[in-house]
Amino acid sequence: MRWRVTMAVAGAAACAAGCGLLWPHARDAAGLLAAQDDPVALSDLQLVRVVRAQPTAIADQIEAALAADDPDLANSFVALAEDLGVSLPAELTDRVAAAVARQNSVGNMAQRFAAGFVTGQSEDAAGLSGAVAGDLLVFGDIRDVVRETSALARGEEADRVMLGLAAAGIAITAATYVSVGGTTPVRAGLSLVKDARKIGRLSAGLSRWAGRSMREVVDAPRLQQAVASSSLLRPAQAASGIKAAFRTEKAGALVRVAKDVGRIGSKAGTRGAFDVLKIADNPKEVARAARLVESKGAKSRAILKILGRGALVLAAGAFELALWVFWALMALFGVVASIKASTERLTWAWLNARKARQRRHLLVSSPLTAA
Repeated sequence: MRWRVTMAVAGAAACAAGCGLLWPHARDAAGLLAAQDDPVALSDLQLVRVVRAQPTAIADQIEAALAADDPDLANSFVALAEDLGVSLPAELTDRVAAAVARQNSVGNMAQRFAAGFVTGQSEDAAGLSGAVAGDLLVFGDIRDVVRETSALARGEEADRVMLGLAAAGIAITAATYVSVGGTTPVRAGLSLVKDARKIGRLSAGLSRWAGRSMREVVDAPRLQQAVASSSLLRPAQAASGIKAAFRTEKAGALVRVAKDVGRIGSKAGTRGAFDVLKIADNPKEVARAARLVESKGAKSRAILKILGRGALVLAAGAFELALWVFWALMALFGVVASIKASTERLTWAWLNARKARQRRHLLVSSPLTAA
């Protein structure tokens, strides 16, 4: 009996030790599983784990952003550090402030606006403003449509995704004027998607989705015919013909993505939108990113840089996380079962000892024994 009680107590101690070791992992896993549909809560949980494991991670990222001449990203990390209560050297924050001031100087912003207007490419808010201005005048979209359809006419490979996005832009621009700017966020979002495609920042998943969408919403033969019969010198005529090739009734999903990207750009800037378009694999993840950016604002770029796609979806598999919870529960069950077994065996041992004492007492006090 003594051996059985010892084994039960040892089992309880071993299960308790296992439960203690598994508990931190199980707690984090349970939190991630509960937050898997909430990108804000999901990113908060993962940021705590990263900072806990690497206390200097944010300072290192700021140094890297400054070395890459990206003051906006460095400033985003400063905002994130303040939100998480992470202290940064004063010298480092001063360097970030100086870099941001240089980037936002009037001369630099005017230069980037002009470049965005002429080329349609943007890397920041000023460049995006120029690109959107060009697209609102339909100059940028017609330029892109003519370039891609001309390549097709010459038998060359054309970017059909870019072709469809530009055609969609012309139709949405017309709607923007009709609604007196009511669809400007969609127009800005579409310009961002176009720019991301041009500079290779559109993820493979979104590129495939955009390709399928373009085949549905753009009548390619009619578009080529419209371009062939129009000229850049007559933009109104060109825009009218291109718009006719756009199937507005099938563009709901494209408009929703463009609207989400426009929301992201308004809160996190152009580069923040590019960061999202590079890691998001489908429209659902773009929508999740829009929720995250609207909640986190200037901190969004830093969060996306640290966590990557893990800020939008579970980085680890749900099955793997569930296993941590399962084994922790099994260890807890082992503790309870071992305590129960120990209690039963100790009680049994006590009862047996009591009965033995009673038997000895009866034997000592019985008349036959006395005789």
